[in-house]
This record gives sequence, C-alpha cells and structure tokens, in this order.
Amino acid sequence: MARERGQSSDYTAPLKRLLLGLLVLCLVGLFLLWRIDSPRVERFRAQVIDRVVPSFDWAMAPVTGTVNILRDFQSYQRIYQQNQELRRELQQMKAWKEAALQLEQENARLLDLNNVQLDPRLTFVTGVVLADSGSPFRQSVLINVGARDGIVDGWAAMDGLGLVGRISGVGDNTARVILLTDTSSRIPVTIQPSGQQALLIGDNTAAPPIDFIEDADKVRPGDRVLTSGDGEVFPAGLLVGQMAEDPGGRMRVRLAADYERLEFLRVLRNYGHERVLDPGSLIQPSVPVVQGADPDPEPQLPAEAQTSEATDG
Repeated sequence: MARERGQSSDYTAPLKRLLLGLLVLCLVGLFLLWRIDSPRVERFRAQVIDRVVPSFDWAMAPVTGTVNILRDFQSYQRIYQQNQELRRELQQMKAWKEAALQLEQENARLLDLNNVQLDPRLTFVTGVVLADSGSPFRQSVLINVGARDGIVDGWAAMDGLGLVGRISGVGDNTARVILLTDTSSRIPVTIQPSGQQALLIGDNTAAPPIDFIEDADKVRPGDRVLTSGDGEVFPAGLLVGQMAEDPGGRMRVRLAADYERLEFLRVLRNYGHERVLDPGSLIQPSVPVVQGADPDPEPQLPAEAQTSEATDG
C-alpha cells in the first residue's frame, strides 16, 4: 500500500507541472495572437469573439439578477420611507381639516347668533392674466378685465388665497395690476396675533421687507400679516403672508400668493364706506327750522328761577 501511494505521488507532481506549462504557453500564445496587428488575425479575433462572448450570457445572468435585486430592494426601501412620510402628512392634513371644519361651523354659528350683515359690495371680478411686465425693475401683470367690467384704480387683486397687488391703470378691456413686490408698492399691514401696525415695502424680491413696526420685539417669524385698512388702500383683513427673517436679521414677509403661477386674479370691488362728518347727528337728529321763527330762541327759565332772579334784582 505504501508503495502504491509513493508511485501515484511520483506521477502526480510531473503531471501538474506539465499542465501548468501548457496553460502558460496557451496564455502567452493568446497574448501574442491578440497583439498581432494583421487583417487576418483581426478577422480571426472577431470570429472568436462572435462565437465565444454570446455563449457567456448564462454566466452573467446571476450577476445581472443580483444587481437588479439590489436595485429593487433600494427602490422598495425608498418607496417605504416616502409612504411613511405621506402617512404622517396625511394625518396632519386630517387634523387641520377637522380644525378648519370646526372653526367654520363655529364661525357660522356666531354669525347666525349675532345676525351679522356682511358687506354685499365686497364681491369680485375674475380676470385672466394676459402678460407680465417682463422687466426686473417693474413688477406688474395685465388682466383681461377693465372699465367695461366696472374696474376702478386702487382695487385689490388676489389669486384666491393671498393679496397680489392693486389695480393701477384701467383700459376699456384690460387693467394693469401692480404687484406687492414692485418698488412703488407701499401697503399698510397688521401683524397678528400681536396686532402691530407696519408697512410692507416692495423691493423686486419674492419676500419684500416690512418696516415701521410699532414694537418689533412682539413680532415673531411665522406671524400672519393682514391688510390693516388704514388709508383706505385695501379692505382690512386680506391675507398677505407670514413673517420671516432673512440671514441679515431683517424682517420680511413670505407672501401667501403664488407669484410663480399667476393665471387668474380676483379683483375685489371696494367702493369704500360712507364718511361720517357730523357724529352728533347719529345720536340726536337735527330739528327742522320753521320759516319766520327765531332760529336761536332764548331758553325759557323755570318759574322758580324767574322769581329768584327778580328777588335778587
């Protein structure tokens, strides 16, 4: 048995060396063949590639499948994360919807209890935005409603959510709206919930600055900005945007209107309110004057006052 093992080991070592030598020779020959620059050799190489490479698709199939599985797994992971975010946002939206419905019902009940009469003149005319100024130095748009629709200079224009600007220039069929971002725009506003009065100043940016705040310490980023109605520029209570602070520490307003997609604008009809020049007439009506009568008769004193006056005399 020991002799047979010795004989087999004597044959195995030379056989391994022979196979290794043949493999090296084949590789060297293949290298030399691939380095030869000849048309015949090039055709031979092309034929070899055409016959050998397609047959290796089965060998690459597991690698390709593994790569596809990894990509699908990453895609499923991203989809799962997005689904979780959408679920959280949906829950928040449901909570906001419920709060909005409760506030709407409460507001309706309060209006009904107080028998509040809303101003019927605050209606609106909807116009389509035809064109914009196309200039970095002037922020305005042109809408397809004008004098024929009763549009008047100074009326407010909204996009359905927030204030956009005011009418400045009316034609028969068109009107121009100066945006809040224009440098010529100056809007008196109220900051809620602190109730601070301020002035919104356009500067040709998407977030115009706000100045002349009564008490800046009471203003915080995120506060709502509404029109104040001062100076009868706009009706009071129109949504303008929210407070924000730029990197330089200056207070600005993030406008609620979507200036990137101004397609339709609502022009609010606002004929103003009747001014009261004589407040006393609201309490005591004026007495009509009779012709021939003394317009300012001397007041008659009571009998006791007349007797005491005669005695003193």
